[in-house]
Amino acid sequence: MVRVIGIDPGTKSFDLCGLDDEKIILDVSISTKDINKEPALLSSIIIETGADLVVGPSGFGIPVTNIKDIGERELFLMSLIKKGDKKSLLGLRASIKQMQDSNLPVFFIPGVIHLPTVPSYRKLNRIDMGTADKLCCAALGIRDQALRYKIGYNETSFILLEMGFGYTAAIAVQKGKIVDGIGGSTGNIGFLSLGGMDSELAYLLGSFNKELVFKGGVEKLARSPEGLMQNKDALNAYIEGAIKDILQLTSSVDPWEILVSGRISRVEGIFDEMKHRIANVRRLEGFGTKTVKEAAQGAAIIANGLAGGSYSQLIETMQVKKAKGTSLDYILLPEIETIKKDYNI
Repeated sequence: MVRVIGIDPGTKSFDLCGLDDEKIILDVSISTKDINKEPALLSSIIIETGADLVVGPSGFGIPVTNIKDIGERELFLMSLIKKGDKKSLLGLRASIKQMQDSNLPVFFIPGVIHLPTVPSYRKLNRIDMGTADKLCCAALGIRDQALRYKIGYNETSFILLEMGFGYTAAIAVQKGKIVDGIGGSTGNIGFLSLGGMDSELAYLLGSFNKELVFKGGVEKLARSPEGLMQNKDALNAYIEGAIKDILQLTSSVDPWEILVSGRISRVEGIFDEMKHRIANVRRLEGFGTKTVKEAAQGAAIIANGLAGGSYSQLIETMQVKKAKGTSLDYILLPEIETIKKDYNI
């Protein structure tokens, strides 16, 4: 038996899920603002829990990497925040430094684009096919479907729709492997995020900073998650956009079902609206945590597998440890080479 923690660095909160085999030993959510103010919070919780292995906040992801090997290059690849951008990395950077100094058993994990199970042609001109937390949600989905239908991990098949506070993303799983994905910054409109940007709009805006990626979502119309059900344009744009993401992925996989997760999916009326508009939809079930969301639970599963626990076979099926490369490897524009050179990529 191993004690592990999975961390989900959400837009609104950091969720920490601790497992001792199948037993929940940590179910905590901390405001992202509080993490930024007190970077030592994560280290304190890890030490107090006595975790054997922790999956840290991995952002866009990197191949499985020990925290002792994290430097400027890795921080850039996980955040994709350029030097001089006003979107600050100070809170996360300070938290990672605290964990490094404490020699904590923290590992960082890949995003969808790093996996060998996704064909290379699907990666062309893509960076965000699903961040590391979306990969974690998929791991929870594989566990969920395998338990529900009493099948092997390598027999699972679904499309996962993650309706997060910031972004909406979708992941395609076939035979227990992620084979495709639409990230929150490349798909349709999210709650906070505008999703994939029209290239003509990008041209008209000219240069812009990272903050723009978190703007332009239906929040501008609905004002709050609960307001979605009261604003017809916001609701239709949001739900229809999510369904388009799902249907796009049916070109890559023939799913048994659609699994739905994320903060916005729990707003009263939203899940029912999804079920009304598309068939064979159900909620992603997890460990029965009271506080932490699905991504943190999935991160704990991956941590367990990396530590040699009962979920080792699950992450072997997903080929998490075979992830390689960077999220910038498949861009066909020559201009990307200047950025890669700046960060020794």
